[in-house]
Amino acid sequence: MKKILVTAVLGFAVVAAGQVAQPAQQPQGQPAQGQPAPGQAAQGQPGASPSQAPVIKDPAEYNAYVGAVQQNDPAAKISGLEAFLTQYPNSVMKTQALEILMGTYQQTGNQAKTLDAATKLVQADPNNVRALTLLAYLKRTMAQAGQNPQQNLADAKKYGQLGLDALPKFNKPEGTSDADFQKMKDQMSGIFNAAVGIAALQDKDYATAQKSLKVAADANPQDFSIVYPLALAYLQATPQDSINGIWYGARALAIAPTPQVATQIEPYIKRQYVKYHGADDGWTDLVARAKASPTMPADFTIKPAPTPADQAADLVKSKDPTKMDFAEWELILTVGKQEDADTVFNAIKGKAVQLGGAKVISSSPAKLTLAASLDDIDANKADVELTMSAPIPAKLLPKEGATIDFEGTPETYTKNPFLISMDKGVLLTKKAPAGTPKKKPPVRRKPAAQ
Repeated sequence: MKKILVTAVLGFAVVAAGQVAQPAQQPQGQPAQGQPAPGQAAQGQPGASPSQAPVIKDPAEYNAYVGAVQQNDPAAKISGLEAFLTQYPNSVMKTQALEILMGTYQQTGNQAKTLDAATKLVQADPNNVRALTLLAYLKRTMAQAGQNPQQNLADAKKYGQLGLDALPKFNKPEGTSDADFQKMKDQMSGIFNAAVGIAALQDKDYATAQKSLKVAADANPQDFSIVYPLALAYLQATPQDSINGIWYGARALAIAPTPQVATQIEPYIKRQYVKYHGADDGWTDLVARAKASPTMPADFTIKPAPTPADQAADLVKSKDPTKMDFAEWELILTVGKQEDADTVFNAIKGKAVQLGGAKVISSSPAKLTLAASLDDIDANKADVELTMSAPIPAKLLPKEGATIDFEGTPETYTKNPFLISMDKGVLLTKKAPAGTPKKKPPVRRKPAAQ
């Protein structure tokens, strides 16, 4: 949320000071014309009504308060209010004086003094939503800017939660329409939820972060500092909420504060899209759609990538098993449906096959264990057990780690851990016609439940 919005939310506290009539020169202790006499309510204060307004009984205290709040010059008003609060620390007008002091410091751009006044106001009035709003907002944005982030984020969380607890008890200020009051509360709710949500994200409490930041983002769809963290809350959770995370990530790209920021975050969001969808087609259209829509359309969805079982089924439909490479056999036999696995293994069982580029995991004259797919070669993991048709002579026995070409006849296999048992093994002196096995298609995670 922009600072101007916070100013608008809190501004009526300052404007209220101007609702007190200008005093005429009066004898000491006498009220100005048009002013309530000492002992009457101090009118025009935020949230006050004639029946519940605080009463100043001491004429000197009354004059000190009115003299301070009627100052037009911010510096003079600040000086008068600070003097009033020092001289009358227990005044019935302490809360009102602190509200006006807080707003005046904010008008002058003195953030440190604004925070100090807001903190004192919350100490005097723990349910003061104006002060809680300002503290939650400033502490959160300071933390996100790297200013003492640990302490400021903890403070933001505290003030955000206090604000959410106090907001239902917030009375409509006098002279405020119902529509404006509701808008004000919605803005405050967005600020409080943003503070709680950012802190929850930092604590890896993704459920709270998603819930709170969603409220904040709905209230502030143009605020990158809220929208991008909401994307991360969805994408970093387990299980990942890819649909929401990718949408808000694309939305964050559209509202990034600078082109450099957009350039920094785009690779991560696009990678999440490709991981879920299986390719980058449609990415440009998604970014354009997110740019045009502040909120996620109700019909928004992303087609998920095929599951490993889907990949296996497509392979069986499109390719003769005897022309598949070893990695493709492994994919189908390990993650494919049983009928697909049966189709492939029945096609190669009992038939001599030649494979090249296998890595020797262990060797003996009668039997070799080998890694035939590139994945298993990299992992130094056996996926073939080859029983030789005749003992290998000692001078030809391959060493562990060597690369060989061979021929064998598949007979049985186990699914997990994957291992094909072949017999009638023969070492080949030339590269096998089938060529070096290719790396098997990547096994993608199952899409998160929608």
